[in-house]
Amino acid sequence: MKARDIFTPGRFPNHTFVDDHLVTKRTALENALDTGSLLISVSGPSKSGKTVFIEECIGKDKIIQVTGAGITSVEALWKRVFDFLGTDLPISQTQTAASTNSFSGKGSASGNLIFAKAGAELTAGNSSTDTDAVTKNISVDYLQILIAELASSDLTVFIDDFHYIPRDVQSEIAKQIKEAIRSDVKFIVASVPYHADDVIRSNPDLRGRIVSIDFGYWPIDLLEKIAHKGFTALGIKCEKQMVHTLAEQAAGSPQLMQYLCLNSCYSTGAREKVTTTHNIPNDQKLLETICKSTVLSTDYSSVVDKMMEGPRVRGSDRISHALKDGSHGDVYSLLIRCLALDPPQLTLRYDDLVLRVKSLCQSQTPSGSSITGACSHMAKIANDAAAESIIEWDGENDVLDIRDPYLLFYIRWGEIFT
Repeated sequence: MKARDIFTPGRFPNHTFVDDHLVTKRTALENALDTGSLLISVSGPSKSGKTVFIEECIGKDKIIQVTGAGITSVEALWKRVFDFLGTDLPISQTQTAASTNSFSGKGSASGNLIFAKAGAELTAGNSSTDTDAVTKNISVDYLQILIAELASSDLTVFIDDFHYIPRDVQSEIAKQIKEAIRSDVKFIVASVPYHADDVIRSNPDLRGRIVSIDFGYWPIDLLEKIAHKGFTALGIKCEKQMVHTLAEQAAGSPQLMQYLCLNSCYSTGAREKVTTTHNIPNDQKLLETICKSTVLSTDYSSVVDKMMEGPRVRGSDRISHALKDGSHGDVYSLLIRCLALDPPQLTLRYDDLVLRVKSLCQSQTPSGSSITGACSHMAKIANDAAAESIIEWDGENDVLDIRDPYLLFYIRWGEIFT
């Protein structure tokens, strides 16, 4: 048995699945599916295990999984579903008394209706001795086809990253989902927390027809269980403090924990189950090796570069502050350095930021207004560069929230300042 079969970032964790905290969520999901006529909304941070939870509870073979990324119309979404199912869709109809038709592409003919597999291309040409022959496109009712295909079946449509769909398209999808669930078609939509209510806002009529299941970042003790299960299966002993440190570095992400554990095996030469004593010690140099290997799985370099640059300067240059390590930096580079400090924290309040800034500076530190202003600008720059919301600055409560654990991990281990 290989280490990559035990620790499986990006794949279902057959040997390291931890569900202690999912009992209530599983019951809510099963009850909603059994009740029927309900939309299930699952929300949680990026890489928090939402998809794994759905696959484990329902079964991967009973899920029609599509993503909201790239969807610009209702028809595009349903076509992805029909493509998954292999559904034949009518696209044109020929009405003629006597005609000769030629078709090219992948499709099938039934009577004088032309059908094509969803996602395939089909073109039709018509030549006829009957001048009354007409070939025309059919207005396809995708919703009714969807209901005919899936009503009362054991399949569930799982729309991941629903928040990526444009708002106007979300609205129409929500209306059609409402009609579909009334006909006993099962739906699950997944979003990040700050977009959890997008589907409700898109169609308020869904209130009373929706069950919300919310995920959060994983606590350290649950992340540690991933390590204990996996290392035990491989016959490896990892020192308790090292497991705890790896869980801290994972910053609430079970997927990132899988990467760290897998690279712990690789970094100590344990690519498969061991037959002799193999120990992973609590060692700082080893931790650095593991983390620097893991950071290769993500790349936020361009985003972080823009965060450090800050907005364009108008007028006088920004104040440069002397740092204790002998370097200098403005408030933007200082904030990035603050995020890289121990312990790893996804959420930093104003007081925490100020303390971290002071710990880096020799003497003069940025003013409070400079810090909060930079947080606001930096969050906007990061979100624009990433084309999604990966950082939030809550100006009312003065809280900086990193929404993607991989971004925090890159800032800490991406060797930005070397």
